Amino acid sequence: MADSRSIVAGVSVAVALLCAASAIYSSKHSASRGAQNAPPFAAGARAPGGGQGAPAGPAQAVISVVTVPARHESINVGIEAIGTANSNEAVDVSSKTSNIVTAIHFRDGQQVKAGDILVELDRAQASAELAASTADYGDSVSQFNRSRELLAMESLSKAQYEQLEATMKANEARVAAARAKVTDTYIRAPFSGRVGLRRVSLGTLISPGTVITTLDDTSAIKVDFAVPDVYVGELREGQTVKATTTAYTGRSFDGRVVSVDSRIDPTTRSVTVRAVVPNRDAALKPGMFLTVQLAKEQRKALVIPEEALVPEQARQFVYVMKSGVVAKREVRIGRREPGRVEVAEGLVEGDRVVTEGTLKLREGAAVQELKVASSPAVRAAS
Repeated sequence: MADSRSIVAGVSVAVALLCAASAIYSSKHSASRGAQNAPPFAAGARAPGGGQGAPAGPAQAVISVVTVPARHESINVGIEAIGTANSNEAVDVSSKTSNIVTAIHFRDGQQVKAGDILVELDRAQASAELAASTADYGDSVSQFNRSRELLAMESLSKAQYEQLEATMKANEARVAAARAKVTDTYIRAPFSGRVGLRRVSLGTLISPGTVITTLDDTSAIKVDFAVPDVYVGELREGQTVKATTTAYTGRSFDGRVVSVDSRIDPTTRSVTVRAVVPNRDAALKPGMFLTVQLAKEQRKALVIPEEALVPEQARQFVYVMKSGVVAKREVRIGRREPGRVEVAEGLVEGDRVVTEGTLKLREGAAVQELKVASSPAVRAAS
């Protein structure tokens, strides 16, 4: 029995030794393969044991840009805007009552004078009412005159006399009303001008508001145009304007500002200005688009190229280069001219603003000058 227990114990010890040897071999083999497959440490990185790895990678790339210095230069103070031509006076000719057209006294596009009869309407009923009211008025006048003698003879009371007087005045008013109805059957030109297209025919039954034709006084043209509110301080009545249109190449029309609206549109932040331009040869037509230029003057201002602006919603920014680094700076702009813009706030003379390469830039980016561009004035002259 003792021999059997010794044999079992010996076998158990042998198995344990074999398992331990196998585990040690596997551990060493895995560590060896891990060391062979492990990636090298990055440049300059510290190894787990505290040692240094390989050197660091390349530095951030430097962006090449073109810059231009902000400079004080002369700019035009004149204002340019798009306006709409309107007649000096304009009206839709219509009737005050419902009636039938019996005569037409104008042609399409005819020049007419104030008071000229344009259209006649049927006046049979109006004439009959005038005749009846005239007869009633004549009878009431006779009765009133006789009542004076009766009142003096005390054969008529004061109340009866006053009643006859009131009747006479009422009939007189009816005569005036009937005469006005007869007058309304003649539709006249309210002012001198040129009629438009005829829109009715003989026998047409027209109603109040029915447009018979249009009438425009184009001896002078009113030009309404919107000006941004930043220029309100430079607007004044009597200011000279010059209007041009693509319909007449090389020709301009001179006029003057006659009024400036008292309110600024809160949506567009602009004010409406009205100028009057003489139009003796009727070259300008109502509804035309006109380019309006107000009298130009010049003054000194800080300007930069227009391409330097980086708009973000309603704000304007520029990138300013200094010591090889750019800074993003907000600016407030003033007047614009082709290729350049005035800077009212945010820059000082000499600041170099980036004109090419702005899409690649961020705040604090490292840059280098690719070439030195000329100032806006020099580039415009060239």
